[in-house]
Amino acid sequence: MDTREAEYKEKIRANLNNVLTSGFVPELGEHRKGKRSDVHFKGDKVIMIASDRISCFDHVLSRCVPFKGRVLNLFSEDGMSSSADIIPNTLLPSPDVNVVIQRRLKNSGFECVVRGYMWGSLAAEYEAGKRSKCGLEFREGLHRYGCLDDVAFTPTTKAEKGHDLDVSLAEIAKVHGDRIATALRANSVALFRRAQARARKAGMLFIDTKYEFFFDEEGNMYVGDEVNTPDSSRLADNTEYEAKFKLIVQEMASGRWRNVSELLKDKPELKIKEASKQFVRDVLIEAGYKEGMPIPDLTDEQVVETAWRYIDSYEKLTGKRFDFGDNVSPRRRIMRNLVDAGLAYGACVVPIGASEKDSEHWGKLETGLKEAGVPFVKPIYLSAHKQTRQVLDKVVEMDATSIEPLVYLTFAGRSNGLGPVVAGNTNYPVITCPVFSDTATYAVDIHSSLRMPSKLPLATIVDPGNAALFAKRVADMTR
Repeated sequence: MDTREAEYKEKIRANLNNVLTSGFVPELGEHRKGKRSDVHFKGDKVIMIASDRISCFDHVLSRCVPFKGRVLNLFSEDGMSSSADIIPNTLLPSPDVNVVIQRRLKNSGFECVVRGYMWGSLAAEYEAGKRSKCGLEFREGLHRYGCLDDVAFTPTTKAEKGHDLDVSLAEIAKVHGDRIATALRANSVALFRRAQARARKAGMLFIDTKYEFFFDEEGNMYVGDEVNTPDSSRLADNTEYEAKFKLIVQEMASGRWRNVSELLKDKPELKIKEASKQFVRDVLIEAGYKEGMPIPDLTDEQVVETAWRYIDSYEKLTGKRFDFGDNVSPRRRIMRNLVDAGLAYGACVVPIGASEKDSEHWGKLETGLKEAGVPFVKPIYLSAHKQTRQVLDKVVEMDATSIEPLVYLTFAGRSNGLGPVVAGNTNYPVITCPVFSDTATYAVDIHSSLRMPSKLPLATIVDPGNAALFAKRVADMTR
């Protein structure tokens, strides 16, 4: 281990617990949680906050990898900026290294996978006897890790859940027409060749990758989401590759092994190390993971090694030095930068009502919140008496995933169990604004909101306008 690797691994190890587990900012509007990023749709922008989560085999692992979100965003920014002469991208200026802001455009609906080598799933299928993929034919006599005769375009569907499915260029043409299908392939191959050339100069092998493309209202095409990151690409050290693959070819010429995978079982030292997420997949498989089984936890050293490979690849591929930053909590830094850039208020009100029948009361609260100028999400309707578990689950979820401070604003009539249940199960401030059907029930119903058990902080405010103003003041103190 050289001095640089030792220094970097020490910094990574010191930040094993200083990771971003979530990038959810409720006030940023429509939200979709991805495997590694939290995606927010706000007007004509897509705001993606890259967490340090890592996924394998369609599951998010229990451990986060320090600096992963940061370095992947830097990879993608570099990949887009270095290929802007090939195709425009969706990237917009961002206030924070963990935040990617892109134009909100229409997705093509396909993952455009490009391969330069017999690697990954292509190699597994080839060794199993399959010679065609996505409408392409592969000749006999190829080996795992070997360079393909030509760059292969092997697109897939873009599945929201489950596995993506292989498609051919002809199947894409049925959706978009021949011209766009051809352009998707041409742009994918051009981006891949550019990345290969840059990697070669850095002494690295750019093995395969995938791209996503988008269209504006005029039909212009853009590349977006992520470009050339270790999560979407495979990379390896070129010197190691050439030395080991030469030995693999020599061994396979002996005829002792049916394929390279069998050779590697007997001679694992010939396995070519990848500077990508494949390292984590291999670790899990070596730990005994099989499909359908619980995924094992990564050890501290495996997490450190993963982060090191990402950062090392970034510096080698781009020629830029990775900035580890300070020791500030990433969630606090991100929120501060979003607020300074005018993209966020910095705190958000979460309304929870006992029943949709109380929508009239919510209308008064909504008016007050809008007048006060404090952001809020759409109201959640759950009864503390009838749906206790759902209430608790929602509060736990919001508390755990939101990286901005919250203020809960509850409203329920008659026996108000909602406010106390929420207040007793969150660390955020809770305000309850009781619903009264008429003045005759006021004297009786108000007691369920005022008479709280000990150590249960709950502010009760009867007037909806005042409740909204109080929510703003509390939010301003926590942002």
